Amino acid sequence: MDRAETSARIAALIEPFNKKGVEVTDATRFTDDLEFDSLTVMDFVAAIEDEFDIIISMNQQAEIENYGQLVDAVVKLQA
Repeated sequence: MDRAETSARIAALIEPFNKKGVEVTDATRFTDDLEFDSLTVMDFVAAIEDEFDIIISMNQQAEIENYGQLVDAVVKLQA
């Protein structure tokens, strides 16, 4: 699966969590722009792990600050 397809699937998953209807770009930050709290992050990560059948470690989660980094991490984990 290429980056564009992965991004589209993640974009669909983010919709229910995007309460303010923020336009999501690669630079969109989860805590600052989308105002995700820790519980929302956990729910969102679980949705991604289920959708792509991957595991995102706590260390990886700590390094992911924006949408583009998340898409890149998911692409890498699927390889």
